[in-house]
Amino acid sequence: QVQLVESGGGLVQPGGSLRLSCAASGSIPSRHVMGWSRLVPGNARVLVAAITSSGVLNYPDSSMKGRVTISRDDTTHTVHLEMDNVKPEDTGVYYCNLDTRPWESSVYWGQGTRVTVSS
Repeated sequence: QVQLVESGGGLVQPGGSLRLSCAASGSIPSRHVMGWSRLVPGNARVLVAAITSSGVLNYPDSSMKGRVTISRDDTTHTVHLEMDNVKPEDTGVYYCNLDTRPWESSVYWGQGTRVTVSS
């Protein structure tokens, strides 16, 4: 089992920056992908950014690409999402996940952290 704990959400003004963190603990497999998703209307989760255990990056959300940076610290098993030039439409709940596919079959999710972009 893997546990994920997010932190860093809160209120930020438009144009500002925010850093989200996700600390993983438990039985973390050596090969995995960690990512950040945001909840969109309809309760779907859109992947914002991901990083593999070998450091390969992916930014599939075109609305946030160029404004977010994902990084990882393997000494603390923590993944960060730096959000810059935030916009009101970035407001929402952001979830960290650890995906063991295709090497294994489990996907783990954190409890979510709320980001509010407002002046």
